[in-house]
Amino acid sequence: HGDLGIVSAGDIVICLSKSGTTEELNFIIPALKKTGASIIALTGNNRSYLAKSADIVLDTGIEQEACPYDLAPTTSTTAMLAMGDALSMTLMQEKKFTPVDFALTHPKGSLGRKLTMKVSDIMASGETLPVVSENATMTDLILEMTSKRYGVSAIINKEGVLTGIFTDGDLRRLVQQGDEFMNLTARSVMTPNPKTVGAEKLATECLEILETFRITQLIVCDSDQRPAGIIHIHDLITFGL
Repeated sequence: HGDLGIVSAGDIVICLSKSGTTEELNFIIPALKKTGASIIALTGNNRSYLAKSADIVLDTGIEQEACPYDLAPTTSTTAMLAMGDALSMTLMQEKKFTPVDFALTHPKGSLGRKLTMKVSDIMASGETLPVVSENATMTDLILEMTSKRYGVSAIINKEGVLTGIFTDGDLRRLVQQGDEFMNLTARSVMTPNPKTVGAEKLATECLEILETFRITQLIVCDSDQRPAGIIHIHDLITFGL
């Protein structure tokens, strides 16, 4: 009864009672009416005190409970659940409640993560970002790529702009051709104009790029195409995307 203090004028109180004569409701209904709150009744007894006191009555009457003795609340609770769902969905439409609204109030849920989580929330950056200059030797390039464990290294020009990438797949193909490649520079072996993603993009958009082009990682670049981070498909999977 002490919780009635949170109810004020303009509030809507939904009361559920099969009989509509539940003793505890009989005690609080006058107090609810006095505060100026509106009452919506879900009841199977439209002649009850609850129904007569309510502003809106939603009939959840049933012929018989599923209980073989017609005692335990079974069918009646299911009817109330269905009516509650219908009420919620109607309100959702009236308020034009969107999936984005849902995500904002459920940020840790699956939908919330898909609609709100950005690349910047997941990407690795700083010292963990594998990057070398175009003039780097193959030794330096291989060490950078393998030590950061992403299977790729970004390659930048003297202005710090991304000009290409080198992957472990590229390395395997070079090895099959002999060891002459060890005398080359990063510029000579890189794949130019690689796919990239912006830090402010949704993580789901990043995942779509990875799946569409069948690649496992993306370099994250700023508006000037300078590497700002890296994101791997495993990172997205770990975050439930």
